Amino acid sequence: MAFDIGRRQFISALGGVAFAWPLTAHAQQPAMPVIGFLSSFSAASSTYLVSAFRQGLSEGGYVEGRNVVIEFRWAEGQYDRVPALAADLVRLHVAVIVANYPPILAAKAATATIPIVFTSAADPVNAGIVASLNRPGGNITGVSLLGSALGAKRLELLHQLAPDAASIGVLVNPKNPDAELQQRELQEAAGVIKRQIHIMRAGTQSEIDTGIATCAEQGEGALLITSDPFFTSRREQLVALAARYKLPTIYNQREYAENGGLISYGSNFADGYRQAGVYVGKILKGAKPADLPVVQPTKFDLVINLKTAKALGLAVPQALLVAADEVIE
Repeated sequence: MAFDIGRRQFISALGGVAFAWPLTAHAQQPAMPVIGFLSSFSAASSTYLVSAFRQGLSEGGYVEGRNVVIEFRWAEGQYDRVPALAADLVRLHVAVIVANYPPILAAKAATATIPIVFTSAADPVNAGIVASLNRPGGNITGVSLLGSALGAKRLELLHQLAPDAASIGVLVNPKNPDAELQQRELQEAAGVIKRQIHIMRAGTQSEIDTGIATCAEQGEGALLITSDPFFTSRREQLVALAARYKLPTIYNQREYAENGGLISYGSNFADGYRQAGVYVGKILKGAKPADLPVVQPTKFDLVINLKTAKALGLAVPQALLVAADEVIE
């Protein structure tokens, strides 16, 4: 009997050790790195950007849920929420922060040690994000999308598409740090093509409605939507209003034209986010942001929606059709 009791105690103890081994091994596994994804967009409008970012991560061997975690923070176009969202990611001690513009400015202010990878439509040097493109310095690098810098080119394209428009409306978000620069550059470009532009400011959904309605009431012959994350998150609203008021309108991203907008011209934002994912993968493997030059776009997409042009009664010049990267029929 004593032998049986001893044997049972031994087996019981052995079982306890066996049970403890996998728990101990599990506890010793390193925690997966966490990426903080900070955006002024909305989650609903950014599914294609997040998908592209994940693709870039996968090119470096990182897959969400398998060996990396992503913490998303969406400002939903409300720029005043961004500083608190950036501070929240810093408190989580994330391994890397990914941020678009203008949230990159809040991320930069929140930490000088956590690596940051930006995607910026604004000029990253003029905006004070990095010291230079080749040697960004500090804890920041990223991808320049040159969204704002192409405003003059968009105005020229819109003039070609709607040459009879003596006056052109321009929708600007006054909450965008680049708003004044956008207006100044467009005023200069309007002088070159000898056209007037009327600035309409919209920082809320209702102000978008009012601004475009005012544009139509004033008899503007065309409309230019400036590069802005809030406008991107409201692209369906903007395209619908342009159609309602029969305003030939140019946008900064191909997604507008794919959603029914007349014409878009700009760098490929999805590819920019893919490249940001590639950079994050390099940083997770030990690369320093200061050693990674800012990626610059080498190609810009011109997309024309012929179906929308026909609905507006516009004859698209053959030169534009030939130059277009994509014509939607």
